[in-house]
Amino acid sequence: MTISRRSWRGAGTFVAAAVVGLTGGVISVGPAAAHTPTWAVTCSEVTVDLTNYTGGVPNTVTVTVDGEDLLPTETFGREFHKKLTLPEHDQPVTVRLVVKDAAGDGEYSIDKTKTAAVCDKPSPTPSQPTPTEPAPSESTGTPEPSATPSEKPSEPAPAVPAPSPSAPNLAETGSSSSTPIIGGAAVAVLLAGGGIMWSVRKRRTAQN
Repeated sequence: MTISRRSWRGAGTFVAAAVVGLTGGVISVGPAAAHTPTWAVTCSEVTVDLTNYTGGVPNTVTVTVDGEDLLPTETFGREFHKKLTLPEHDQPVTVRLVVKDAAGDGEYSIDKTKTAAVCDKPSPTPSQPTPTEPAPSESTGTPEPSATPSEKPSEPAPAVPAPSPSAPNLAETGSSSSTPIIGGAAVAVLLAGGGIMWSVRKRRTAQN
């Protein structure tokens, strides 16, 4: 059986059209699945990852905690990645993620909420008691030698000042400077008395 060139051309055109149609179908499905955002909430932070959005259009993302802005409305293009720290809280809080897709009719816009639990606080570590030092026992050994004397010579004691010449004389103890004069006067008195007595005896002898 002989196939003409015209028949081969027709078959080739049909195959090419089928391939293009199949490829177009795969491409059109791809972006739809890729628009699903990923975000996670723990007791202390929020992680947001948005990928494969339409670039060149003002897509927006907003994150709130119990109605208060954690991430004010921010514009992004094809991708957005951010990690946010939650404020301290002593009870569970509600985290809300709002993503607006600006391409087409915005069919990939989302508005979701999650609950952030309270973080467990670590229990305080008990402080170790300070060990008390044992009281020193009475020493029965030999006393420790005294500290080694300093090699530096000690300073000489200040000299005693000489008494001022105007100061009154101290009370004299022992012999005085007038003692020889008094002794000489006493000897003279004795000699004079002895001479008088000798003269009287001599006169009495002469009269007898």
